Amino acid sequence: PTSSLLRLQRHLGGLCLTVARCVLRVFSCGADMLKGYVTFPDMLDGYVCFVVSIMGVGALTAIIGDVASHFGCTVGLHDAVTAVAFVALGTSVPDTFASKVAAIQDKYADASVGNVTGSNAVNVFLGIGLAWSLAAIYHAIRGTTFYVKPGNMAFSVTIFCTEAFVAIIVLVLRRSKIVGGELGGPRLIKYFTSLFFFCLWLTYVILSSLEVYHVIQGF
Repeated sequence: PTSSLLRLQRHLGGLCLTVARCVLRVFSCGADMLKGYVTFPDMLDGYVCFVVSIMGVGALTAIIGDVASHFGCTVGLHDAVTAVAFVALGTSVPDTFASKVAAIQDKYADASVGNVTGSNAVNVFLGIGLAWSLAAIYHAIRGTTFYVKPGNMAFSVTIFCTEAFVAIIVLVLRRSKIVGGELGGPRLIKYFTSLFFFCLWLTYVILSSLEVYHVIQGF
């Protein structure tokens, strides 16, 4: 009886493993199809690879943003807190990896730092500006007024601009002969700068969250 039970357990284990592999294979078909285009950078002089990569990053960002929004709704967080903490963190993951790759491969820090500023420029000027412009045009055609309440924008943007100014000062100071550049440098200075930037982000999230829940007074 014991040997029969062991054989049955092996058969069941093998069956479950086969079913799991089939399920994973079905869900990975779409990724395999996209990977087929991305892994051929010479196709049409690389335009297909570029377009598919951009579409993949956009789809991944949208999925991460939706998952973060649902998570915040499930645990009962305010929409503004979910936006500045989880949605912003999730949608910035592709930019983070892109900056990391640029910092490792490029000789200078222009690409990695410029990727961050360029991404924020696209988010603000194109992402918000284009959407709001289309909404304003739509309401103007219908004869209505397009109005968006400011909410916590003034306080959050002020904190962000202040900390961005501090970050720029740190990057300028790192150009001294002691460090030698915006990125890298001696181990102690490198770790201290990373910790300092992390604390800036954490301070931004905490202050914005406290203002949303009226723990501190905003503008």
